[in-house]
Amino acid sequence: MRCASSRSARLLGVTSKQHPTTVRSHSCLLATRRHLLGALPAVALLTSCESLPASGPTTSEIAAAGRPGRAGGTRFAFVDVTADTVAIMQRWSAASLQGSFGRQRPAARQVIGVGDYVQVVIWEAAAGGLFSGPANDRGASGSRSATIPEQVVGPDGALTVPYAGRVRVAGRSPAEVEQAIVQALREKAIEPQVLVTVTRNIANTVTVIGEVTNGARVPLTTRGDRLLDVIAAAGGTRAAAHEVFVTLVRDGASVRIPMQAILNDPAENVYVQAGDVVSVARDPQTFTAAGATGVNTVIPFDAVGITLEQALARAGGVNDSRADPTGVFVIRFERPADYDQLGLQRPDPSALPEVPVIYRLTLRDPIGFFVARRFPVRNKDIVYVSNAPSMEIQKVMTILLPFLGVGATAVAVGAATTR
Repeated sequence: MRCASSRSARLLGVTSKQHPTTVRSHSCLLATRRHLLGALPAVALLTSCESLPASGPTTSEIAAAGRPGRAGGTRFAFVDVTADTVAIMQRWSAASLQGSFGRQRPAARQVIGVGDYVQVVIWEAAAGGLFSGPANDRGASGSRSATIPEQVVGPDGALTVPYAGRVRVAGRSPAEVEQAIVQALREKAIEPQVLVTVTRNIANTVTVIGEVTNGARVPLTTRGDRLLDVIAAAGGTRAAAHEVFVTLVRDGASVRIPMQAILNDPAENVYVQAGDVVSVARDPQTFTAAGATGVNTVIPFDAVGITLEQALARAGGVNDSRADPTGVFVIRFERPADYDQLGLQRPDPSALPEVPVIYRLTLRDPIGFFVARRFPVRNKDIVYVSNAPSMEIQKVMTILLPFLGVGATAVAVGAATTR
């Protein structure tokens, strides 16, 4: 680079009568200034260039993407979170077993069903009858009774009893079956007395599967059993309560709720009914922290639900040197019925069954901290904090400084060689 020139000297107000070294030094300073000023347009260009590295969109880019386009539609709902927004969200109804199946009581009585194993014992008042031993065999134990081998209730819902034929038992209680057998044997046996026992209860059971110690058909007791009773009878869960979800399937309907919700609200510990299926699944709750947070990773919950304040703390807080405090976002899908309660227009219809929503919270206003303490973070949410606008300039300067340094060094070398 040639630093010395008469034109440069005139611009600097240096005359030819001055020392030549002074003229050359002022000319080099002018060239350095021009070199730096010439880089400013490049700074402006790179700042607006999409090729700059970034962890995600800026606050202004997200807000612009959430505004209606030329056709008037939007790709997602953009919602600024306020105290009123959080108050509406807290009224959203969660899945409920009691709300879906009602407040039901246990069955008043248990009846025998197809597939049950039943045993019948018949006594007579005197020896020498159909089911008792000979009169001279007084030393025989139980000589006045007979045990009919265990039978399975067939598809016709009946059992075979000697001298009584096929006796219908399905839909009857053991006491009702006893009376039916006594009536059938009244004219044949000597004052018969009957005891009917269900040895293996198949019809009055609940199937418990999934993350339990021993999945099985759990027989129901006559006093009535609740949801947690049958889970305990299956050996209990093999995972922490806050990671477990319980699904109750009944009459074609299926409801899934966290086990912690059952523990917190006894009304959700509903009575189970014969034929119910209880599925226990481990589903760790997580959210993703991205952008200008302390860590960018998938973070597990240690409870059914946490607040935005807790989520930011688990993510290491916002990065003090990068974060834009007006750009704290929570990204999720909402159920249409819930989103409509916000009183906002839905984004463009799509094949998605849920509404894509980006919530924005500003921490520049101290009230934002109180709102963050009440805003719920759910499973699979994305918590994103955008970079501050000044970060873009810093990135550009990081790219240009090596080149500016080379130019400045060349000017200094040129000045030194002309001395």
